[in-house]
Amino acid sequence: MKHVTIRALAKELNLSVSTISKALRDSYEISEDTKKRVLALAERLNYMPNPYASSLRGRRSKIIGVVIPEVADSFFSLAINGIESVVKEQGYHVLISLTHERLANEQSILHEFQGGRVDGVLMSVSRETVSGRHIRDLMEKEVPVVFFDRALDEVETDKVVTNDFESGYAATQHLISRGCKQIAYLTISENLSIATRRMEGYLKALADHQLRSSGKNIVQCGTDAAFNYKQVKKLLQRKKRPDGIVASVEKLATPVYQACQELSLSIPGDVKVICFSNLEIATILQPSLTTITQPAFEIGKTAATVLLRALDKKRGKPAQQQVIIPSELIARESSG
Repeated sequence: MKHVTIRALAKELNLSVSTISKALRDSYEISEDTKKRVLALAERLNYMPNPYASSLRGRRSKIIGVVIPEVADSFFSLAINGIESVVKEQGYHVLISLTHERLANEQSILHEFQGGRVDGVLMSVSRETVSGRHIRDLMEKEVPVVFFDRALDEVETDKVVTNDFESGYAATQHLISRGCKQIAYLTISENLSIATRRMEGYLKALADHQLRSSGKNIVQCGTDAAFNYKQVKKLLQRKKRPDGIVASVEKLATPVYQACQELSLSIPGDVKVICFSNLEIATILQPSLTTITQPAFEIGKTAATVLLRALDKKRGKPAQQQVIIPSELIARESSG
């Protein structure tokens, strides 16, 4: 016989998984009528609770799950340091899981977390994530989730982010102030909130300075370094090549420098460059890289603080607050 799950009961009664779970536990939050309906269906379908999962829900694992796309990015390395600086003081351990920018990996990780392996989750969504169903499924298991950096707007929960629109605007305005007229924008996703908001800032700055925006100057890159290099090189080989580049994520700085070297283009003489980056080596690159530097450590620290507060309060519903920590533009040689 097929095992009957809480989700099956919820679907049959058109109720949330959380409501079914609370009704089976005889929670005071659920009406007597609803409890009777749930218990009657559970008996009819021969529902058997998972004793392992139930026992886990009764105590804390003292583990915080951190779900991120990668660790090679210096932003996430610094954010993890910020997270650990908070949670370790409270006796928690950190379990880091990498999605490698794949939605399927992200879904699998969160599904595993439903069994009580972690008490709460801090996450930055993958570039493929457009729907939050798998995230809400985890939250319905009373596992709080806090987004940091990359958030999904449709999921109603706490978010700790930076001022991406304003930063995209500032980066573009900085290049305009250095004399750039044809500014390209490099992105890695059409879905990520950070990518779209930074691009919106870029487009607004162009419009405010009466500069024409062209779809040809918005270059879609990805996770493959070789592909990104080809995209950037193709951009710089155009007859009317850009005289400025805004790279929306750290990994896109490398192909810009490589392509310019290959094509014998001078930075900043032929093309000026600014990148969203926390690279420590930005100062020793030749030329040194102008950056929008995100407060990665502070973002991680704040997100962990928000999550621990949620665990302490044992909230049934998230606060849905959004904390914005501003980034900083650091001008160096690459933008002239």
